[in-house]
Amino acid sequence: MRRVVVVGSGAREHALAWGLAKSADVVVTPGSEGIAAHGINCVATPATQLDAELFVIGPEQPLVEGLADLLRAQGKTVVGPGVDGAMLEGSKVFMKEFLAAAGVPTAAFGSFSDEKSALAFLGTMDPPYVIKTDGLAAGKGVLVTDDFDLAREDVREKLSGAAFGDAGTTVVIEEGLRGEECSLLFLCDGSGALALAPAKDYKRVGDGDAGANTGGMGAYAPMASMSDEQVKDVHARVVVPTLDELRRRGIDFRGVLYAGLMLTQNGPKLLEYNVRFGDPEAEVLVPVFGGDLFDQLLAVGEGRLGEASVAASGAAVTVVLASHGYPENPRRGDVIDGLGRDGQLAQYVDGVVVFHAGTKSSAPGVFETAGGRVLAVTGMAPTIREARRRAYEAASLITFEGMVMRTDIAREAV
Repeated sequence: MRRVVVVGSGAREHALAWGLAKSADVVVTPGSEGIAAHGINCVATPATQLDAELFVIGPEQPLVEGLADLLRAQGKTVVGPGVDGAMLEGSKVFMKEFLAAAGVPTAAFGSFSDEKSALAFLGTMDPPYVIKTDGLAAGKGVLVTDDFDLAREDVREKLSGAAFGDAGTTVVIEEGLRGEECSLLFLCDGSGALALAPAKDYKRVGDGDAGANTGGMGAYAPMASMSDEQVKDVHARVVVPTLDELRRRGIDFRGVLYAGLMLTQNGPKLLEYNVRFGDPEAEVLVPVFGGDLFDQLLAVGEGRLGEASVAASGAAVTVVLASHGYPENPRRGDVIDGLGRDGQLAQYVDGVVVFHAGTKSSAPGVFETAGGRVLAVTGMAPTIREARRRAYEAASLITFEGMVMRTDIAREAV
């Protein structure tokens, strides 16, 4: 039985389901109307009440809450760490202390729960100032700024709970690193790790990395400026000591280890770990996955990844279309023009797929905005240049009132 359950409802889960459906029967829970319109089975039934050969958990929240543990207790094969491994993303303080114990190169930091100590430490730092919430904040809990007054105010808002509630009442203040950022994801089966194609994610809402931090406004893969030798270096200096420390703590990590890296003059340094596929990285990594996605993820869950390798197949560029007011105050309910009844482009563009992030269907074939990030428009081609052209041609055919879109995704790559 080649049946897989994907847990989640966003563009990441849409991309995973789309890729897995090439060789397996896919069910998404809870899914979305946009995913279902694409011909993928979506059900409201909780994952713990479903049966399949493989379960793939998309978002971080259910991992931190222990869904992988519950499923494994039922004898299910799961891609996603238990609560112990998910703490690498669930708590920035835990992660930074873990990295220190493992000897992983990362930025100097301090963690604080009281304003006086935090501001005193901030005063010893040089710009850029990096302020992070300890807990989960949907990718929006990080401030990077050269403005000391803005950094100081951000510390106060987070510690007071005004910015992110309980997730922000402990903050991590980090040394600001300079260099090129890279997202490098590894499939981990409890003993070894397999690198996927390096990807570049664009966090800021505006062109030229201007404006507020977001969950991600676009991505591309593979990232040509990240060489095979650099990937091997990250594996040796970052991932191997991480896996060693996980084993030392008795943590059987089977899932995706997402390394957010800064490529500095002194080598790669880890900015953060996530414990699942990234979003929007999944929307470019799944299309370039050079193998059977189901087989590889099943090997992850069963602990038999071995010496498998995944070479990127072609290139992909994703452009995110977001709601008016995103990320601070996204508006919902705007009608989306340019989509057909299946939620894909009404006007055909070769090599393009539209992944639904935050949409709802108000009538058959009519979609509205229902979240901050609305659609992830992905172009696929043999080269980044052509993939980018296709993505932006397709994005130009989709409109809704107040649509927010960056125009410079992958520009530097071409």
